[in-house]
Amino acid sequence: MSEIREIHQEGPHSFTMGPYGEPLARVKSGETVAIYTEDAFGGVIDSESTSPSEVLGDYLNPQTGPIYVEGAEPGDTLAVKIEAIEFTRDWAVSATIPYFGGLTSTNLTAMLQDPLPERVWKYRVEDGFARRGNWEIPVAPFVGTIGTSPQIEALSALAPGDHGGNMDVPDTSPGNTVYLPVRVDGAYFFTGDCHVAQGHGELCGVALEITAKVTLTFEVIKGRRIAWPRIESDTHIMCVGSARPMEDAARIAYSELVGWMASDYGYEKMDAYQLLTQAGELYVGNMVDTTYSLVARCDKRYLEG
Repeated sequence: MSEIREIHQEGPHSFTMGPYGEPLARVKSGETVAIYTEDAFGGVIDSESTSPSEVLGDYLNPQTGPIYVEGAEPGDTLAVKIEAIEFTRDWAVSATIPYFGGLTSTNLTAMLQDPLPERVWKYRVEDGFARRGNWEIPVAPFVGTIGTSPQIEALSALAPGDHGGNMDVPDTSPGNTVYLPVRVDGAYFFTGDCHVAQGHGELCGVALEITAKVTLTFEVIKGRRIAWPRIESDTHIMCVGSARPMEDAARIAYSELVGWMASDYGYEKMDAYQLLTQAGELYVGNMVDTTYSLVARCDKRYLEG
């Protein structure tokens, strides 16, 4: 087997996802590469005595990219198989950040209350668990941010949308394939923000943040246009919707899943609608970002034959 090429960010990381930066690297369809990622804080929060507001800059969630995928053109789909996620340090952090999170006032949900207190939690990552005191959280790694470039806009790396981005959905995990729309030549792929684990919703806005080496295989699916990100595992097909209010994110995710079942699995649209009403699955990826991300899932046993 040939050696897997490693991609490191040389120079500043990307804090936006868009078509305007110079590509960091070029990859071929069918190629497997290992991409090194920084944590969501750029590594500056490393102690429980740290005050996040004193060390964080104006920009968060640094991304490795853009990566140019040869042969990818607008109207194609980029399939990204997540082969492995290997942590590059033995600790993770979470924190409460002023005016950020699911149970506090934010700039998008403005109230008159003071912010919740700042605090940092540091975990040791060992033997398949993230440990702090008597807490033991099973390791369940995934990439919090993964996406391609929008056609024109350069969007914040903190924002999820129809390009992917900061969706924070735990199914972007090893063994699964993420399907992303291609809207510019080369797709301009970005990833980062790896998590050791995260509960549904990413409630305080910060998962178990860590640096990592992410091994990915890229495949360009020519002439296949999708509107929103899709995920496939051994057991499920999934669609991600990102919007505010949250019910619109759910509607996007489920309507895209109905369309996928109709186009690829022979379902009549109303039959797919009925089946998902009885057997569909839905969970919240994040309820904290600029838009909320929800995942609609269908078990593959309903797709056989």
